[in-house]
Amino acid sequence: QVQLVESGGGLVQAGGSLRLSCAARGRTFSSYNMAWFRQAPGKEREFVAAITWRTSSTYYPDSVKGRFTISRDNAKDTVYLQMDSLKPEDTAVYYCAAGTGTSPRVRTSYDYWGQGTQVTVSS
Repeated sequence: QVQLVESGGGLVQAGGSLRLSCAARGRTFSSYNMAWFRQAPGKEREFVAAITWRTSSTYYPDSVKGRFTISRDNAKDTVYLQMDSLKPEDTAVYYCAAGTGTSPRVRTSYDYWGQGTQVTVSS
């Protein structure tokens, strides 16, 4: 079992920045691929960023590429999401996920999920 706890969400103006953190507890963090997803009201949960355990390769959808950066610190069992140039359409609950699936962009590749942290971007 892996427990994931997100933090760092909040309210920010458009153009601003936030850094989300996800602390993992339990089984070996370093052997899991890690990802961030988000879900806005009335919408499906969507992929935001992923980082693999073996090579720390990163993946992003076009909607956040160049603005968001995912990173991990295996010594601290923590994954981060640096979000810059935020837009109102980035408003959502952001979820951290851990898993061993082979498709980093796909929700079903992840077995463990955090409780989510709210990010609100005002215009």
